[in-house]
Amino acid sequence: MGLLTDPGAGSGKFTQLLVASHNKLCVVLYIGGIIWFMILAHEHFNAGTYFSENALLPGLVKGEFDEDAVAKVYQSELFDEAARYPDGIPFSWLLAKFRQLNLDTYTHNFTLNSPLGLGMKYTGKNIYAILRAPRSSSTEALVLSVPYRPPSSVHPGTVPSVAIMLALAKFFRRQKYWSKDVIFLVTEHEQLGVQAWLEAYHKTTCGRSGVLEHGDMMGRGGAIQAAINLELHAEKIGYIDVKIEGLNGQLPNLDLVNLVHRLCSKEGVRHTFKNRENSNYRDIYKEWLHSFKILMAMVTTQATGVPNGNHGLFHRFGIEAVTLEGFEKKGRGSPTLYFQIGRVLEGLFRSLNNLLERFHQSYFFYLLPATDRFISIGMYMPPLGLLCSALIIKAFALWHKMQEDPNKAEPAEEEEAEEIKRAPSHSEKKGSSNHFSLVPVGMTVLLTHALGIALLSSPQMLGSQGLEYGFSTDTSIYVGYLVMTLSMLFIPLFACRNGGAKVESWTILNIVALLELATLLLCTSMQNFSLALLSAVLYILPSLWMVPTQSRVLGTLQKVVWLLLHPLCLLTLIVMIYTALSFPDEPILELLEKGLIATRQALVYAVVDSYVYANWVFPVATAILLPNWLLFWVVLHSRPHQEDLKTEK
Repeated sequence: MGLLTDPGAGSGKFTQLLVASHNKLCVVLYIGGIIWFMILAHEHFNAGTYFSENALLPGLVKGEFDEDAVAKVYQSELFDEAARYPDGIPFSWLLAKFRQLNLDTYTHNFTLNSPLGLGMKYTGKNIYAILRAPRSSSTEALVLSVPYRPPSSVHPGTVPSVAIMLALAKFFRRQKYWSKDVIFLVTEHEQLGVQAWLEAYHKTTCGRSGVLEHGDMMGRGGAIQAAINLELHAEKIGYIDVKIEGLNGQLPNLDLVNLVHRLCSKEGVRHTFKNRENSNYRDIYKEWLHSFKILMAMVTTQATGVPNGNHGLFHRFGIEAVTLEGFEKKGRGSPTLYFQIGRVLEGLFRSLNNLLERFHQSYFFYLLPATDRFISIGMYMPPLGLLCSALIIKAFALWHKMQEDPNKAEPAEEEEAEEIKRAPSHSEKKGSSNHFSLVPVGMTVLLTHALGIALLSSPQMLGSQGLEYGFSTDTSIYVGYLVMTLSMLFIPLFACRNGGAKVESWTILNIVALLELATLLLCTSMQNFSLALLSAVLYILPSLWMVPTQSRVLGTLQKVVWLLLHPLCLLTLIVMIYTALSFPDEPILELLEKGLIATRQALVYAVVDSYVYANWVFPVATAILLPNWLLFWVVLHSRPHQEDLKTEK
């Protein structure tokens, strides 16, 4: 605390050296943090996976599933039923099949009220059947879920998943070793159906009240410990991709992920992560590059905060879940059939049935560069710490410069300094030069964050106002945000016109902005490390450079770079680049049109996700990141500090 309260406390040689070389040190820390994270993909800098929960006993029991022929019959019948219901679920057929197996079968209805003021309602229905545990009193449960997709769906079909689910239900029904209920869940409307079912099961509401009416349940099982979401797109499977990323970047316990890969290997099923198998390169660089691509694929997926499967909605309820997505076999080679898939699922549920308590021993925070290797939180947090330390060191250097005596003379100016000290009015001038008002700083911080809260609360108003003028919801919200964003660019005209605000006041504002950005990144990393990492790489180096200057060229360049990093502009650029990569042969004008449409839709999806699923990426971006961006924008338009002018010269 002495460094912050006593101006003379930081007069040591180390402090002087740190302040004098802080710019170079910050760049070194930034580059070092990135390099450190990149080398973590190499097997010499990460660890091999292992089981922490001994009760799982993976693969020790011989598989007995032999209902693959029954699964084929179910598939044939379901294809016929799906043709009769091209836009919906064959409820009667599914209910009849589950009831034929003597399972407790129920339906679950839910309603989605349009969250953006459209006044529209969407209804859906889920079907679930419960196999009651014969050896317990329904205190715990496991879930096998399948998202049903009708023939008209734009997503690959999941009829084979329902077929193998029914075959497993028939097989499980004959077994007497179940100590947990097994719930077979068929959902409608993808993640929306799962979210409604989970809210109804736990009698709670996760998103904004009144948006998703989850309805009531007629039957329940025990407390759900784990869930497997199954998405098979064909009868003959080439490989199974394991998906783990959940809502807001949450991940399942690593033991569950290891269990899936272990059982797939045991049954001879090709299994991947991010559609990539483990490599066997002898070249060190190729080996690292392969692992780094897998690692970055996970980072980019997790950073969005959007689950890449229905499993991602279970995590917030303390339920460990993964998605197994099976892709159709193409080319030569032996495919994976229902027999192997059934054996894998049987092994999964029998291992989960052995659990005496919830998953807790293995890691919940990790990154995967391969199916059999992982990077723990203790290994990936130091690189982010290096990145954020650059912001803290910059803030400390600015603070220390403010505490320096402005009349401290250099050797060549000692005589002039002595004359100044003898002046009778020197004490008054010195007293006034070291005092500055924090009111402009506080007002600016309050104003920017109030505007962020206003943006967070405005989508419903923008959507309803746009409808009155005949505009679509996505156009209304995007244009409204664009107009408000352009208006906010004029905040420096009001903030910097305060004549009572000295240069030191805006230096304090710069310090506040740096510390707020560092705090935001570190807090975000506790929940979604990938989002914090990508944000740090994008924002830290430019934020260190965002200091006022008298050079017009440099000042203009700073403002252009910072405008490109505006959250709305950054979203547009990312979507545009993704569109160009997805459609490389399209003309430029068509790419721009598709990119703008995709950007508007992405913004609306972010808003809807925050209302329905309580995804906090949109609230954090509008209520914290955007105000922080505005603080640096005000700093750029303030007067430069005297020390900065000396540095420029």
